[in-house]
Amino acid sequence: MNWSSGKDSALALYYLLQNRSYAVDYLLTSVNAFHNRVSMHGLRRDLLLEQVQSIGIPHGTIDLPEQPSNEEYEALMKNKAEGLKAKGFEYAGFGDIFLEDLRKYREEKLSTLSIRTVFPLWKKDTHELLNDFIEKGFKAIVICINADVLPVSFIGRVIDKTFISDLPEGVDVCGENGEFHTFCFDGPIFNYPVKFSVGETVFKEYDSAEKKHGFWFLDLLPLKE
Repeated sequence: MNWSSGKDSALALYYLLQNRSYAVDYLLTSVNAFHNRVSMHGLRRDLLLEQVQSIGIPHGTIDLPEQPSNEEYEALMKNKAEGLKAKGFEYAGFGDIFLEDLRKYREEKLSTLSIRTVFPLWKKDTHELLNDFIEKGFKAIVICINADVLPVSFIGRVIDKTFISDLPEGVDVCGENGEFHTFCFDGPIFNYPVKFSVGETVFKEYDSAEKKHGFWFLDLLPLKE
């Protein structure tokens, strides 16, 4: 299972665990090894490890350089996938919902290794998915937002019905277009809630071919008894 540490991965994993056609025996996360944080989400590795320990499924990472090229990224992914294939893994699960290009990319790359893909959330209504997430007792906090589409006031909010109603028009409620990312810390797939404290909020800009894009990140800190 491609594990991002967020709500969509959590719900997709829940659905897969209910499906007797599959056995989920490994969670895989891409980590920025330079910053020691989950790629895109900015979650500390220590908190990721606390999370997967609560879930209780074996876990591994793909450690990426700070700014990997496409070639570097694909080489590292291929090497990891080859190793998992050699251990008997036949399927790769993802939490994607409606991004056709991303699904096609995943399918094409993994098909060369004879690994099939599974998309438990595919083409489901995102309002229904997020409501199901809430109603099943999952808990998640917003830890990254795209500053181009959401104000900083959304950072640090817990996903609930009020969060859904407060989202501006045009923002997907699951953040499927990259509007926001979350950290899932409790729910039916967890053996116990993951404890954390809230650190500082940081703004970062990234260059693209067209312009700079700004993102707000919330730093969460592991909280151990």
